[in-house]
Amino acid sequence: MPRSVNVVAARHRRKKMMKLAKGYFGRRKNVWTVAKNAIEKGLIYAYRDRKAKKRDFRALWIQRINAGAREHGLSYSALMGALKKANIDLNRKVLADLAMNHPEAFKSIVEKVK
Repeated sequence: MPRSVNVVAARHRRKKMMKLAKGYFGRRKNVWTVAKNAIEKGLIYAYRDRKAKKRDFRALWIQRINAGAREHGLSYSALMGALKKANIDLNRKVLADLAMNHPEAFKSIVEKVK
């Protein structure tokens, strides 16, 4: 009896992967083995960097808050400690946005906690 191969499912699997390789350069977009390796590597980076993005943004917000606080004679840690004592619950994302785009609002918050 001849060997039965489910070509329909195999083609579907390859087509699905090749669709993910759209936009890649050179053989990465149209040669199965090269594309498969590139896609797998890309998916690993995507997973890793979804976690790293959160760290990167938190670091950026802290830098922006620190820059805004130092304009008013405070350090980042002193400002955050004062905010906690004053029971002002603003997260770093909002504080960074205020420091960068609405300096007068940020100044009023700093004056309140000084």
